[in-house]
Amino acid sequence: MATHLDTGNAGEELAAQFLTRIGHDILERNWRFDKAEVDIISKDGDFIVFTEVKTRRGYPVPEAYETLNESKVAHYADASEAYLELKNLYLEVRFDFIVVWLIPEKEPLIRHFPGAFNP
Repeated sequence: MATHLDTGNAGEELAAQFLTRIGHDILERNWRFDKAEVDIISKDGDFIVFTEVKTRRGYPVPEAYETLNESKVAHYADASEAYLELKNLYLEVRFDFIVVWLIPEKEPLIRHFPGAFNP
């Protein structure tokens, strides 16, 4: 039986592959700063994109998006500022959200929400 960690890792891998297919350059995965962990940091044109990935097993349900609470968004804001400063980057920032559904005996379903939240 797959664990929560296995499910999350599988979803993040699929999300990274998806972002690469649509033209993002993956810069970091599971980047940590203070209380935040950014699942994927990528470059998309003139944007540095900080992406939160949620993975669910089974058929699509809407609650995944609800995990973007005020605290998580604030942590993403802090992490993005720290990352840009650490890497000495002066690009636009975007915050995306990806939901991956792992559906038994079917292809995974991936929904990408560019600019899903703004801290």
